[in-house]
Amino acid sequence: MLSIEGVETFYGHIQALHGVDLHVEEGEIVTLIGANGAGKTTLLMTICGHPRAAAGRIVLEGEDITHLPTYEIVRRGIAHAPEGRRIFPKMTVLENLQMGATVADPRYFDEDLERVFTLFPVLKERQHQRGGTLSGGEQQMLAIGRALMARPRILLLDEPSLGLAPLVVKQIFEVIREINRQQKVTIFLVEQNAYHALRLAHRAYVMATGRIIMTGTGQELLANPEVRAAYLEGGVKH
Repeated sequence: MLSIEGVETFYGHIQALHGVDLHVEEGEIVTLIGANGAGKTTLLMTICGHPRAAAGRIVLEGEDITHLPTYEIVRRGIAHAPEGRRIFPKMTVLENLQMGATVADPRYFDEDLERVFTLFPVLKERQHQRGGTLSGGEQQMLAIGRALMARPRILLLDEPSLGLAPLVVKQIFEVIREINRQQKVTIFLVEQNAYHALRLAHRAYVMATGRIIMTGTGQELLANPEVRAAYLEGGVKH
């Protein structure tokens, strides 16, 4: 469904991605783990067109989208819930969700809104509350809900557990599984909480210094001694 082929990305003269190759098949949850600064967020941003890939190709269902403007990439079915949530803090919950729906067919707005409220009942309760007054977990739910309002076929999630309490982390990962299983949305997940991410994933990749250094099923990487030593042992499992 989504193929990353030899992608290289730069910030000025500094190369952030070095010939990255990976693929996400329809219906999968694919996880990308790695340390801070490995290039994970840069890869998601490059998929969305900012920054642009300096070399290589990004292909969505056979179409090269490498050089398309971001709004065209979104129209083709890719939505991004970014690191740090980046909701509109002065807008209400409902207004944030309306912003997410701007690229979707308006005929489905009510249906999509109810779908988000079913996933996140607290957002329905707080729909007229300003986004900036929500808790961190509620803001993360809003960021994911806003992305879902675009009716994506593939959802890019960047560090959805960052800074959240263990119980909220568990809830967020359960919702991600439900989005994939029940709503048939393909998921590409970037996550530092390797334990939860690998348990959730059908397949996974490990990134270091802008390169893919390992791949396998989620269970294979959970059991891999190198992965355990680098990302799991002594880490947070909750």
